Amino acid sequence: MMVGPTLIRSEYHGGVFGFAGWSGSGKTTLVEQVIKHLSSSGVDVATIKHAHHNFDADHRGKDSFRHRKAGARQVIVSSAQRSAHFIEHTAGEEPELKLLLGQLRPAELVLVEGFKRYPIEKIEIYRPSIGKPALYQNDPLIVALASDELITDCPIPVFSPSDIVGISSFILVQTKLKQAS
Repeated sequence: MMVGPTLIRSEYHGGVFGFAGWSGSGKTTLVEQVIKHLSSSGVDVATIKHAHHNFDADHRGKDSFRHRKAGARQVIVSSAQRSAHFIEHTAGEEPELKLLLGQLRPAELVLVEGFKRYPIEKIEIYRPSIGKPALYQNDPLIVALASDELITDCPIPVFSPSDIVGISSFILVQTKLKQAS
């Protein structure tokens, strides 16, 4: 039984699991490899990625960009292959992870990159070489570590970032999508 913050759960998804770490630790590379492994194994994976900066996934000159710049607060672009929903937020209105989970279609597993302070179980990607402190020591929801260096006396499981099969299996067990073997 987990003692600590209340875990964010979603009624629409089989499991929600996160990846946390400082900028430059390799989160995106690891998440990409885990997604590839899990989806090729037949798991329906969705992702939510947190960005700390102003970003624009839409481009000047595109109709959707023009709609947003003209004042539309929400724009959906859709084709036979994909849809994108752009929502403009006012200053200080960053949505909570729980709201974002509710905007996803049902999926077996939602992998969350970033959102390190949100109450979800997560793996920390820790690289001592970037000079930032480990997060797991102060976050009871970090349930495993992925590190490219040997970490001794760690009270949680430690994986090499290249152990994609092991990390993926661990996530499936943690989210109860797979029984422990």
